[in-house]
Amino acid sequence: MPRPIAHSASVPAPVDKVHAALVSEQYWKDRIEEIGGPSARLVSVHAINGTISVVMSQSIPEEELPAAVTAFKKGPLVIERTESWGPLGGNRAEGKFGATVEGAPASVSGATLLEGSAEASTMSLSGTTEVKVPIFGGKIEAMISEQVLSLIDNEHGFTAKWIAENLS
Repeated sequence: MPRPIAHSASVPAPVDKVHAALVSEQYWKDRIEEIGGPSARLVSVHAINGTISVVMSQSIPEEELPAAVTAFKKGPLVIERTESWGPLGGNRAEGKFGATVEGAPASVSGATLLEGSAEASTMSLSGTTEVKVPIFGGKIEAMISEQVLSLIDNEHGFTAKWIAENLS
């Protein structure tokens, strides 16, 4: 049964600057390099007319995985992530995110929202984590949800720093 996830974070920057970062190819290159982890890479970036679609590959070494995961998946956990952002309309932009795990019946998907003003912005997401593994699925979903939310916190912190360094 899918497990819901939700997250919201403030970014101390105007909504137009946050959106400008999110639809910048350089932002994604810098983000994957700084916080992407071992073997992280951008698979593709398509930016056009204030929108973007990104595909990233990231991995978690086997030694860092809990036993519940290594029981059904040997080797590193390779995760393909997608994120897209639409145009800024007024003071908001909508997007989508997703992730799949190579060789495992696990996925994360949902919607993102950027809202704000000339002073500050809020980035939020809502979605689900689903692992189709009998008995252990719920436990693995909980672990994935926790890891995803921790990663998103890091990414929002990176976004604020990147804007301050590149768009001020």
